[in-house]
Amino acid sequence: MAVEIITKDDLQVFRVQLLNDIKQLLVVPTQASKPWLRSHEVRKLLKISAGTLQKLRIEGVLRYTKVGTILYYRYEDIVKLLESNMTA
Repeated sequence: MAVEIITKDDLQVFRVQLLNDIKQLLVVPTQASKPWLRSHEVRKLLKISAGTLQKLRIEGVLRYTKVGTILYYRYEDIVKLLESNMTA
């Protein structure tokens, strides 16, 4: 049975690789990849309920487009909404 010795440098390299892999998994889709989102995607992205999303629509906070029975939201508008509510 072969024995391998793992050094602190080996663990540091593994840590950096693991963090990079996790970051790639957590990347939010960009506007170029998907400019329009459906309601369930917006709720998942913002972690809000259907009622909260409806309230944002009614109050005119978040613009939308309706095609048939499906509501679509521009990714750009969601980013603007988040940026406008940033605090220092």
